[in-house]
Order: sequence, then structure tokens, then C-alpha cells
Amino acid sequence: MKVVLKLGGSLIDRSADLIEAISDHFAGTEGNTQVIIVPGGGIFADNIRRISEEYSLTEKASHWMAIAAMEQYAHLLEDMTGIPTIEDTSNVNEKVSILLPYRLLKDTDELPHSWDVTSDTIAAWVAQRMNARFVKATDVDGIFNDGKMIEEMTQRELERMGETCADRMLSTMLIKHGMDCMIVNGDHPERVVAAIEGKKVIGTYIKGNT
Repeated sequence: MKVVLKLGGSLIDRSADLIEAISDHFAGTEGNTQVIIVPGGGIFADNIRRISEEYSLTEKASHWMAIAAMEQYAHLLEDMTGIPTIEDTSNVNEKVSILLPYRLLKDTDELPHSWDVTSDTIAAWVAQRMNARFVKATDVDGIFNDGKMIEEMTQRELERMGETCADRMLSTMLIKHGMDCMIVNGDHPERVVAAIEGKKVIGTYIKGNT
């Protein structure tokens, strides 16, 4: 079973501990679970946003520079944890690996060049290509409405909410491909591990088409 884990840039200070917890857990299991971590843009993409505004870059240039920023985060994670990076998702051998997404996205160029398409949508796109479970780890427990966490919602409900902890295009990707998504708090590694395994966990479950 393959699982794509989107690791939010907001977790950068705790990311090594989270990845090590995931790696330690699955190293001790005999199952065939493979976790492919898609890094967010975080502070690296924030710099691209600033540069884009300062120099009035085109959306095309900003798009590819932001994806390259995701790779900077990936290399940081690899250096901190020793977990290998990969570029090819068609032949994954490790139980836990970190995706360098630039070449894959450049070769296909299927996604719009827009700041509305960020690493959440890219991670969902990778998950649907791999027919993988999709988990998003961020720095909050899930999606909130009027101060209350939503435990379960549909893709259309996410679309109608507008601004959330997920990027604006994620709902479009989930609807298009009939995908599920589980959003969990990465400050709690045990929740992330449980979500990867498909267990019920504190967070927001976005239901795909049934």
C-alpha cells in the first residue's frame, strides 16, 4: 500500500521528529506500506512569493521557482533525517522516502501555473497518479468552522468554504479524481502514523466520491 504524506512547511521545526517517528514505526512492521513524503514550500516558497512580487515575475516563472522551493525543503529533510529522496514515483523501493517533485511536474506539466496551486494540490496530484492514500499533515488539528473542528466533510463542502488550512485548488483536485483526504496535526506523530494506516484519528476526513 502506498501513502502520500504532504508535510506542511509550517512543521519545519518539528519535521525531523515526525519523519523519524514514521520511519521507526514502519521499519518495525512487516507490511508493505510505503510512505512517500511530499514537502511543502514553507519558508522557501515564502521567499519566492516575495521575489515574485518585488520583480513582477510571470505566473509561469513563479510556479516553477515555487516547486524548486519544495525541493529545498526536501533536501533539508533528507539531511536532517537520512531518509532518501526520490524523483521517480514509478519504482519506489523504500518504506519511507521524500519526493523531489520538480522533474515529475516539469515532464508532465499538467497543473495550472498559479499561486492557487500549491504543495497541497501537488501532493494530491502525486497521490492520484500513484493510486495512493492521501494524508495531509499540518500544524492544526483539521479544518475548522466557527471555532469547531469538522470531523468529516465532502469535497464540495471544502470547496464552498474557501480559505482553510488547505490550498484553494485542493478541493478541485479531490473532486476531479474522486479522492479522499485525511488532514491531521503533525505535532502529534501518533496521529499521522494512524492516518497513514487508515485508522480513525483526530482530524478532518474529506470524503471522496462513493
